[in-house]
Amino acid sequence: MPDKNGGSELHEDAMTGDGRIDFEIIEGLFFAYRDFISDPDAILEKSGFGRAHHRVVHFVNREPGMTVADLLDTLKITKQSLARVLKQLIDSGYIQQVAGPEDRRQRKLYPTRAGRELALALAEPQSRRIARAFEDMSAGDRRVVTRFLTGMQNAKSE
Repeated sequence: MPDKNGGSELHEDAMTGDGRIDFEIIEGLFFAYRDFISDPDAILEKSGFGRAHHRVVHFVNREPGMTVADLLDTLKITKQSLARVLKQLIDSGYIQQVAGPEDRRQRKLYPTRAGRELALALAEPQSRRIARAFEDMSAGDRRVVTRFLTGMQNAKSE
């Protein structure tokens, strides 16, 4: 909400950040994410699914048998947020939930054949984008990109 002390003043010059903010990288990440997720979004939309479904299908396929608690920890979401998405994926036949062998209250998640096929269909166009981006790069460049992405995860803002 603009205040009475000039908060509604118009700025006609581009924001630069005075060297404190790396707008080039920020915009690169905005555009890369937009394009990286666009292909899976189109596939998911046909089933009435969204990005939360994509993340669940991805991680359950990457670690079959993971528990609901593990998935909650990986995704950093609430139980309530996961419950709706997981129910839709189970009801649609993409994920199966199995009681744990030692503790029947523990719920382990496994992809079905359809779930595996969906995960691959979502990952293939993303993988093609990644391969295209790495085409003229060395193995060392790949390590730098991987290190950068790892550094972006859980980095504390200052």
